[in-house]
Amino acid sequence: MIDAANPDLIARLGWKGCALLVASAGALGGVVNAYFTDHGLKRPTVMNGIWCPGAIGNIIVGTISAVVSWALYGSGATVDVVVANSRDIISLRLSALAGALLVGVAGARWLTGQVDKALLGESVRQVAQKALSQEQKEELQRGDTPRKVLKAVTGA
Repeated sequence: MIDAANPDLIARLGWKGCALLVASAGALGGVVNAYFTDHGLKRPTVMNGIWCPGAIGNIIVGTISAVVSWALYGSGATVDVVVANSRDIISLRLSALAGALLVGVAGARWLTGQVDKALLGESVRQVAQKALSQEQKEELQRGDTPRKVLKAVTGA
């Protein structure tokens, strides 16, 4: 049987290095979510009083989600952080990195869903307060993201 991981490399990385690799996979998941949900990587903005975290917010939430998941349910759950002269054997499997990527996407998607819900709620409030022109109605029909829908409604 072939040993897939170099034990010397993983031993030198320690739990902090493994956590950094997991965090990197989660951050990549946040980038993937940001790219596909906003049709590109956007900067954080505020629209009609609603904070839109953009790519940076997605990356942060993806990173945190992946590390917390790994620390609670992955091989990070068995690591003793504050033990003097610890000789714990730590492993980091490809499945843990793939899981961190997936959890990063899911955590960032949760954030995106919350923002989208707020943007659509504000769009409904704006539409209820005024009549829309034919041009705004046509633009509203073309709106494929909640951000575009709110722009069509407010005319901004």
